[in-house]
Amino acid sequence: MLQELYRPEFAMLLTGLLLALTVIAGLLTSRIGFPAIVGFLGLGILAGVEGPGGIDFSDYLLTQGVGIVCLAFILFSGGLDTNWRAVRPMLGPALALATLGVGITAGVVALAGILLLDFAPLQAFLLGAVVASTDAAAVFSVLRSSDLDLKDDVPALLELESGSNDPMAIFLVTALLAFTSAAAPAPLSLLPDFIQQMLVGAGVGLVAGYALPEGLKRMGLRQGGLAFVVSIAGALLAFGFASLLGGNGFLAVYVAGVYAGTRAFAAKPIVRTFQDGLAWLAQVVMFLTLGLLLTPSNLLPIMGEGIAITVVLILVARPLAVFGCLLPFRRFDTRTMLFVSWAGLRGAVPIVLAIFPMVAGIEGAFTIFNVVFFVVLVSSVVQGPSINRVAKWLHIGERRPAD
Repeated sequence: MLQELYRPEFAMLLTGLLLALTVIAGLLTSRIGFPAIVGFLGLGILAGVEGPGGIDFSDYLLTQGVGIVCLAFILFSGGLDTNWRAVRPMLGPALALATLGVGITAGVVALAGILLLDFAPLQAFLLGAVVASTDAAAVFSVLRSSDLDLKDDVPALLELESGSNDPMAIFLVTALLAFTSAAAPAPLSLLPDFIQQMLVGAGVGLVAGYALPEGLKRMGLRQGGLAFVVSIAGALLAFGFASLLGGNGFLAVYVAGVYAGTRAFAAKPIVRTFQDGLAWLAQVVMFLTLGLLLTPSNLLPIMGEGIAITVVLILVARPLAVFGCLLPFRRFDTRTMLFVSWAGLRGAVPIVLAIFPMVAGIEGAFTIFNVVFFVVLVSSVVQGPSINRVAKWLHIGERRPAD
């Protein structure tokens, strides 16, 4: 039977069946108030080694590669769909949350890991950095299915924060992993490296965001599949060039998407439509792969650690980061900051980042991976369905008028 699965027709049948079932699972979970990623992950777990599917998949390096590519396309599509006029007033607060906020979250979680769980410092700080970024797709899959319109620019703030905080978390994880190598960098060298990654990533993103619409215009591509192909090439080139030049590829693709979205070009509607579909496919493939990678029985031994880190993250670290970053701006009241704190759902990025220590062979990496998976699942299941109720309770949402 195993040999049969390697035949192209059986592989295509199995892949198509898994994708279709994953989409159905995502739609069902969305309708009952959970983020779609719960359905995607759930189907992957059921198809995995301890589920009815029985697929034995344990390739962490392949999963890391799949996750990086999928995240790049998700961020590019998110950038294209960003309404720059709406989010521009939130640029300062969002960048504060995406940089300082990620650092505060990582530090508080790391401190909890050391004091409460007796983690080694490196292991604790890696865990904190991995879970520090939020997931826009998880938040808005819940908000868009509700009957509420949020006020006080909250959607713009959440969108811009979650689209721009991944590079900071990725930088922290890679920097911490560098300290485990024989040629560990000097701590003072991290600041110039961070500045270089952000500036080069943003610069390459701006160039790519300008070149993509101009290229489509000069090639005369107003509609059709070729415009979509060019947009894929643009996203890949932005990520690749930024990474080769010492920049952050994820920041580059997000900035490229945002800047291209502000430009006027004939193929924009079809590019946005196709990229949105590609982003959904990327989410399905990524979470299905991550679900296949998880062995559910491995979560039971770390349940205590997982609950402790989840409680600290949701009730202590995230609120401290939000209040610490937004209070200086004086435009956000307590109710708004409480909601932003609660709406910091965790999703794809923490799980993908948790694979980095596994691939690097860091001591305690297996524990970090399972704790992070537990945190993401609890965050999605507990916070996701309650976001609308919290918005109503805090009086920052209004019911949409009936059609």
